[in-house]
Amino acid sequence: MEVKEITSKQEWEEFVLLCDRKTFLQSWNWADFHVSLGNNIWRFGIYEGTDLVSVALVIKIPAKRGAFLLVPHGPLTNNQNTRYNNQILGILVEKLKELGREEGVDFIRISPIWQRSDPPQPVPPGRDGVGASENTQIFKSLGFRQGALHYHPESSWKLNIGPTEDELLAGMRKTTRYLLKQAWQNKDIEIVKSTDVKDLETFYTIHKEVVKVQKFVPFSLEYLQKEFLAFSQDNAISLFLARYQGTVIAGSFQIFWSNMAFYHHAGLLPEYKKIPVSYLIQWEAIKEAKKRGCKVYDFWGYADPVKNPKHPYSGPTLFKMGFGGYKDEYVKTQDLPLSKKYWITYAIETLRKIKRGL
Repeated sequence: MEVKEITSKQEWEEFVLLCDRKTFLQSWNWADFHVSLGNNIWRFGIYEGTDLVSVALVIKIPAKRGAFLLVPHGPLTNNQNTRYNNQILGILVEKLKELGREEGVDFIRISPIWQRSDPPQPVPPGRDGVGASENTQIFKSLGFRQGALHYHPESSWKLNIGPTEDELLAGMRKTTRYLLKQAWQNKDIEIVKSTDVKDLETFYTIHKEVVKVQKFVPFSLEYLQKEFLAFSQDNAISLFLARYQGTVIAGSFQIFWSNMAFYHHAGLLPEYKKIPVSYLIQWEAIKEAKKRGCKVYDFWGYADPVKNPKHPYSGPTLFKMGFGGYKDEYVKTQDLPLSKKYWITYAIETLRKIKRGL
């Protein structure tokens, strides 16, 4: 096997279409987005002869406390080659070490998309030749350690949207279905879909109000606009805005990519939290995803509300779970130190994790 840079968008996207486990963080467009932010990126393909068996988007993240190479939700391996995960990762890591020395980074960070927990039933032969617990061991054998803080979600709540709309409604929690019907019947509620980047300014006013209440680090308007534009070039993103009595009180934008839909950014003005517009936004987004031929709706981050009810994502997770679906947990973020400066990052992130209650 060998690592080569991929320069063909068609080759990249046709390959990831064959991968079941993936998110848009390994899309061609996400790389373009990071280029627009001024970050260096590499699109690596791992080949066995002339056959492409895995891909990995690599992003150089500059930081005063320690620059690093990031592989977000990768590498991706097609369904026939997961049994080679060990060999694939080993070859990729050697390439990243070499690149890391050239770029002068302090560590390598991989946020794997590989399954963390073994499934309750045996995996059918040929489906996934590597056990989930073995996936974690593969990283350990290569010198990785678990990162103090994750850069991207390490687990997600997902919904199979192949069933009919009536079947999806029947699979929802009773309360969710009730609130959704309330929103349908409320004449003061209107959901508007937009693909105009200018409408992000309206969404951003909501985002800033949510930040004041929940006290998290906000995204800049420029950041959101550049992400939107990166996916707009392929008509792969939509903004959903909820009006109540003529005022926009909530919004979210969804990414539609590689037969999947992703609920990525959202916000609701705190003073309108009793108005069930968020349920209707989700339903309209799910219907849009079905129209586009998506098979899975990814609600993004998940935190177990039973095991950790005080987790900041516990409330949003309960909201997502109401629509039905299942949790998907990934191998936790893995770091490979390349210099002593890494330990500064580790100490800072450990403190941040404690402060945020994660």
